[in-house]
Amino acid sequence: MSSFAGGADGVIRGFSLDPATGELEQLYQSDPIPHPFFFNVTPDHGFLYTIHAESFGGPQDEQIAAYRFEKDAGTLRLLNRQTTRGSASCFVEIDAEAGAVLVANYATGSVVSYQIKDDGSLSPPVSFVQHAGSSVNEARQSGPHAHCFVIGPNNRFAYAADLGLDQILCYALDASTGTVTPNVQPFVRTPPGSGPRHLTFHPGGRTMYVINELLNSVTRFDFEEDSGILIERETISTLPDDFAGESYCADVKITPDGKFLYGTNRGHDSIAMYRIAEKGALRLIGFEPSLGEGPQNLAITADGRLLLCANMPGNRVTVFRIDPQSGDLTPLGTPLEVTSPSCLRILEEPPSP
Repeated sequence: MSSFAGGADGVIRGFSLDPATGELEQLYQSDPIPHPFFFNVTPDHGFLYTIHAESFGGPQDEQIAAYRFEKDAGTLRLLNRQTTRGSASCFVEIDAEAGAVLVANYATGSVVSYQIKDDGSLSPPVSFVQHAGSSVNEARQSGPHAHCFVIGPNNRFAYAADLGLDQILCYALDASTGTVTPNVQPFVRTPPGSGPRHLTFHPGGRTMYVINELLNSVTRFDFEEDSGILIERETISTLPDDFAGESYCADVKITPDGKFLYGTNRGHDSIAMYRIAEKGALRLIGFEPSLGEGPQNLAITADGRLLLCANMPGNRVTVFRIDPQSGDLTPLGTPLEVTSPSCLRILEEPPSP
């Protein structure tokens, strides 16, 4: 769990999670890391890569830091740092073979990739793509704002949701070199003014879901695994029909069994719950209060029984039990009070070599 802050408050912490009670107990804490907004961990849990920003969203390029994760000792050992060639660096992705790392830069609207070296350190950037353009919301979409960069289920394609362009930009990924190049379909559009933020793939590998920050909605695409092409199918609201306040979506996650999808509403301060029906269509279940201000990030346990929610401005992490039949969420345990939680990762035991 990362705390999005500067100075001594910017850290990454490790906790144990009691699946019966939902209680989180801190086990260890890193040395200070400035504004670790987002991080990720390799499948074997050996290495961790995090945003390192002395002044998040400022005029200077930020960095991505590579650490060896020494789990038994509960320590992170710095290997190296590389420039992200951008500002407000906000997303870190690792390919399935742990050969490449991808980063999205929000403020400057670009994406960048790196090769992971044998010792876990990062190469200098091997690909850099500056997005260009704008969309209809003059206040938020006067230029590009890449908000995530996610690798598809077959490890051959990567997709960048750009909030400023109302586009999902599509790239071919060469995991052996870490490089990305525009795919045969270079982008697809989301509804005008929607502001796509995060995306995720259904475990079945044939459907992609994008959560749209500005218009509070989820857009579903069919995914063609051979070509990487996306085909838009539907967009559905994340808010109650009678809600008239200000709210902005943030994160979207799917249970491992592919039955339920959850998305966060910051402002309404809720988690929208959906059942995934035939061909990936979404059917609204309802809305569960996030029990904290500004639900920023979600994580679901590998058995699909628990959902964790990081309420970043509310300084609180909440745990919910997932009903396996209905998809309803029920609060579990006592919420954890922690400084500015921005990114959650649940590390199950890695598979044996």
